[in-house]
Amino acid sequence: MKLSDIRKEARKLPSSALSASQNQISDGIRELSRHSKDFHQGLEMDSRFVDTYQDISYANASVQMHSHTFYELLYCHSASGVEYLVGAERYKLQKGDLIFIPPGVSHCPILPAHMQEPYIRDVLWISEEFLNTVVDTFMDSNVGEPSAAMLLRTAGTRWEYIGSLFRSGVIEAQTQNTDWEAAVTANAILILAHIRRASRDPYSKPLKAEKPELLDQVLAYIEQHLSEKITLADVARHFFISESTITQTFRKKMGISFYRCVIQWRLIAAKALIEKGHPMDAVAEQVGFSDYSSFFRAFKQEYGISPRQYRKLQGVSSDTK
Repeated sequence: MKLSDIRKEARKLPSSALSASQNQISDGIRELSRHSKDFHQGLEMDSRFVDTYQDISYANASVQMHSHTFYELLYCHSASGVEYLVGAERYKLQKGDLIFIPPGVSHCPILPAHMQEPYIRDVLWISEEFLNTVVDTFMDSNVGEPSAAMLLRTAGTRWEYIGSLFRSGVIEAQTQNTDWEAAVTANAILILAHIRRASRDPYSKPLKAEKPELLDQVLAYIEQHLSEKITLADVARHFFISESTITQTFRKKMGISFYRCVIQWRLIAAKALIEKGHPMDAVAEQVGFSDYSSFFRAFKQEYGISPRQYRKLQGVSSDTK
């Protein structure tokens, strides 16, 4: 679903739940996600280059593990008790934290049951095509674009002003004054330049992952054994704990079952392989499905389209199977 689709769908919601005034993107995302557990899985870019909006989550929200085909940049304006999963690593967020997520990297926030304030972040989406063009044309070739996720703590540093750049882009997208798309695009280039500077600053404060707990250890196990059969019983034996302990941990932290999380991880990995042009049967096998039929059913249930339809949308050449 694209941002323009979110606007259209948001206008269909009851007026008591949502004001239908233009550009209520964050409200639309919040309301629509209540009706779809997999909402974030299917988000797509409107623009060929850059999209931006503000997103707000509350204590009762559940954002499941997902990935994108584009770069996602987040600037946190409030993050009371929120943790963030990037792959199998978990980070504790604070106001002023900046998150840079490359395409294909699994991620999601973990929202505590009780928050003193909502989790508010400005979101910037940048296509691979656009970022590569900007880097090749305007930027220092010795730096290059990040290939891994990056998390920086800007509060109290010389880079704290980057938050105002994110805010400027969101305001442009909300007001849609003359040439707002040009302004948003130019602002995105400015943000990229300053993030690249911050990433090379010896005095910057990159976030360090939290000391691994049970959730992190199990997620790492899933990631390492993705092509194999993974059962709750086997994982419980591996960590010398009960199955119910794992089940309760996933329900409490992730808001989903252990097995659903395994499926999501398999499908996120499958998307990355499809985008690289791997044959479908090989994709199914590499991410742990017993056959293509079970992979097909899981993929379509999760994303609403078949694996081959997804491949076509990504402009990937057909394989032999």
